Amino acid sequence: MTAVNLGLPRSSALPGGPGPRAGALPDAGDRPDHPGLVDRFGRVARDLRVSVTEKCSLRCTYCMPAEGLPAIPRDELLTASEIARLVGIGVRDLGVREVRFTGGEPLMRADLAEIIGLSAAAAPGVDLSITTNGIGLDHRIGALVEAGLTRVNVSLDTVDRAHFAELTRRDRLPAVLAGIRAAHDAGLSPLKLNAVMMRQTLADAPDLLGWAVDNGFLLRFIEQMPLDADHAWVRDNMVPAAELLEVLGNRFELTEAGRDDPSAPAEEWLVDGGPATVGIIASVTRSFCAACDRTRITAEGTVRSCLFGDDETDLRGLLRSGAPDAEIARWWRAAMWGKQKGHGIDSAAFAPPVRSMGAIGG
Repeated sequence: MTAVNLGLPRSSALPGGPGPRAGALPDAGDRPDHPGLVDRFGRVARDLRVSVTEKCSLRCTYCMPAEGLPAIPRDELLTASEIARLVGIGVRDLGVREVRFTGGEPLMRADLAEIIGLSAAAAPGVDLSITTNGIGLDHRIGALVEAGLTRVNVSLDTVDRAHFAELTRRDRLPAVLAGIRAAHDAGLSPLKLNAVMMRQTLADAPDLLGWAVDNGFLLRFIEQMPLDADHAWVRDNMVPAAELLEVLGNRFELTEAGRDDPSAPAEEWLVDGGPATVGIIASVTRSFCAACDRTRITAEGTVRSCLFGDDETDLRGLLRSGAPDAEIARWWRAAMWGKQKGHGIDSAAFAPPVRSMGAIGG
């Protein structure tokens, strides 16, 4: 078995803390006196993504290697109370308006309901959602909703069982569909489905859209980004949004509807005149970096300002050294001030990040 290195991103860590290396506060000397998570390009991050684990029950080829990612030592993962404290700081002090828990697969955390419950208490009224593959969701949805879960996004790339097994390296489509149905029956709405556009499932895309429309789910297709652990992504092999729209257009009448929110990543199309829609997240060919409003916390407790930027700022060390909320907020603001302008995939100098999507969190 070949081990896959999670990588050691450049890190600003609390001197003497448990972070990957000692460092200093990120340079934010010219930052304006703004309470939120503003960056040098005028963007303000209000959407928080929190990865809670690197573990996953699937092995999607665009995300993880066949053997999975190396385990993060338990004492290096944020605890439920530490996650909730960061959520509270983000919402109360930094202007965060919605929080999504990701992985890996968040359902691999046995204490996910506790994470959601403590976060709901720390940030009353904020939207708390998860991005999940849905496996096991039918057994846990009641406890998650009771804890404060308000919405679910399920990753589903095809409804063809054989193609699903090939893409994910696991024959678990029935379990995923059971999870989707359970979330629907629990009243979580809107229920969104995320499908990564892959060459081997492109022919399945119309069937997936038809199934989503028939069941009242919101489907969003996502262009594959160079975030796979095997670093096998090649631009010439990816399915661009224009090609997908052509394939879907052979079966459905699609009418461009734009974006409801300028910072939303998905461009919407009416399906057969509406009201059903399909979203296209063209991360590569129609970059929306200029309107990005996301900030990320990794499972180890570092701030990652951009999916494609390897600079990370350690907040876990601050949490465990007894730093007050105001100090943690100051480091978080400084980290986001240094956010890069965009992913730079079109640049000749582009290099994929050290961490894969599974290790960063979606």
